Amino acid sequence: MIIGDDWRFCPRCGAALGRRLRGGLPRPSCDTCSFVFFANMGVGAAVVIRDDAGRVLLVQRGPGHFGAGLWCLPCGYVEWNEDVCEAAAREALEEAGVAVEIGEIVHVATNRHEPERPTVGIWFAARLVDPRAEPRGGDDAVAAGWFDPAAPPPLAFPTDAPVLARLAAARPR
Repeated sequence: MIIGDDWRFCPRCGAALGRRLRGGLPRPSCDTCSFVFFANMGVGAAVVIRDDAGRVLLVQRGPGHFGAGLWCLPCGYVEWNEDVCEAAAREALEEAGVAVEIGEIVHVATNRHEPERPTVGIWFAARLVDPRAEPRGGDDAVAAGWFDPAAPPPLAFPTDAPVLARLAAARPR
C-alpha cells in the first residue's frame, strides 16, 4: 500500500477526499481546497569513511531499529529543510561519534528494504576531521568499528553491499 491510499479526509481542510488522475496515477485529492497528495520517497544520506588501511567504518544497529544487531554505513533520513550533505555529516556524528568532511557522491540507489518507507539513498565519501577520533556507537547505533570492505559483518541494508564491493575491488592487492 502507498501512503495516502487509505486517507478519507483532507489533511489540509478536513473535507472528504476523492481520487484525481495526476501524472498518470489516481491521487488523493480535495475538491474543496485543491490539495493533491503525491507520495514521494524520502531521502537518506550515508557516509563512507575509510582509514589508512582501507577499512571502512560501520555501525551496528540498536534495538528497536530496522536491522537491529546488523551493521551498516552511518546513515539516516534527511530532515525537512536540511541540506543533504549536512545530513550526512550529522548522521556520522550521531551514529559513530565522528566529525567528518563530506566529499563526492559515491553511490545513489533506491532503497526498498522497508516497502512502506521507500527512500532514495545517497552515499558520500567522507574524511574524519580528526584522524585520531575513536568511533563509538550512538543514537540508532550501539557499536562502531572498522571493517575490511571485502569481509563485512552481516549488513542491515542490502544497498550497502554494492558500495562495499566497489571499495573492496578498488583496494590495491
